[in-house]
Amino acid sequence: MKDTAQPGLIDLDTPALDGGENFPIPEPLTSHGPAKVISMCNQKGGVGKTTTTINLGAALAEYGRKVLIIDFDPQGAASAGLGINANERDTTIYDLLVAARPDILPVIEHTSTPGLDIVPANIDLSAAEVQLVNEVAREQALTRVLRPVLDDYDIILVDCQPSLGLLTVNALTASHGVIIPLETEFFALRGVALLVETVERVRDRLNPRLQIDGVLATMVNTQTLHSREVLERLEQAFGDTLYRTQIRRTIKFPDASVAAEPITSYAPTHSGAQAYRQLARELIARGNVA
Repeated sequence: MKDTAQPGLIDLDTPALDGGENFPIPEPLTSHGPAKVISMCNQKGGVGKTTTTINLGAALAEYGRKVLIIDFDPQGAASAGLGINANERDTTIYDLLVAARPDILPVIEHTSTPGLDIVPANIDLSAAEVQLVNEVAREQALTRVLRPVLDDYDIILVDCQPSLGLLTVNALTASHGVIIPLETEFFALRGVALLVETVERVRDRLNPRLQIDGVLATMVNTQTLHSREVLERLEQAFGDTLYRTQIRRTIKFPDASVAAEPITSYAPTHSGAQAYRQLARELIARGNVA
């Protein structure tokens, strides 16, 4: 379901969501590319990285952006969440990373969402760090894989695994920006400093253009004092870097995952779908993506 309001206007039919505000409907693009590469990154698992990658990608595609998701987690959750059985594929992102001359085009899979494609992953990817460790410029393997399609897409979202190992460093080296999904729970805050330090090291040593685009509060439950206190601490720590859009906890997200489609098509009028459309508009309004 697409927003029907005119580009450049505020979507008055979508209520301002918790902690957020309404953002303008984006103007349609007259051409596509070069892509902004964004890593969805947090070394803590279960914070909504894959959910955000899938649903943000689908929402951006609804607004006429061409989006490519790179499933960069050996669990292959992004692939499964978009209805792709990566175990049946002869070639996945792993094969591209270790190939002498990677050809990404035959590996790209179209999804049921127009404008949203994915490069799948499966458990084979867990061997990539061992395979790459002795390679020259091993941190730039993903950069080399993505180079041929940068002009074909507007946004490339990399769904990172929950670790700060070589695969995540590859993702950060290939990226222009980082989005940090962060559960509004105290222990989720503890590892953020290490993640920020890793981003700064990659920026200093490998990728000077890298920046943190924003921190996204996920699994928000404003009815609990604990969640509200964590939100206050996030605002104090990150200021304007914290996205105004918040993603509330709802059973509809796992339901959509089981159905193997984004919530924007599974439950298009649900507040969760509205939240990711609002996040897409906020990214565009902030200039994080075109």
